[in-house]
Amino acid sequence: MIDPELLAKLNEISAKADAAYRAAESTRKYLFWTGVVTVALIVLPLIGLAFAIPSFINSYTSILSGAGL
Repeated sequence: MIDPELLAKLNEISAKADAAYRAAESTRKYLFWTGVVTVALIVLPLIGLAFAIPSFINSYTSILSGAGL
């Protein structure tokens, strides 16, 4: 039979391990959603600008060349 004091210590360690696991999962989820928001708010607009800026430059230069400047 296991010593009651040893059993209590094992239960305490098990409870602390469960709490650490829950904290790690919470942190993992937080970091995941932070990454998703970062991609949505920064990376996707930069990709859009990579396509929009050449179009604006083309329009601007065509207006300038058409005006005879």
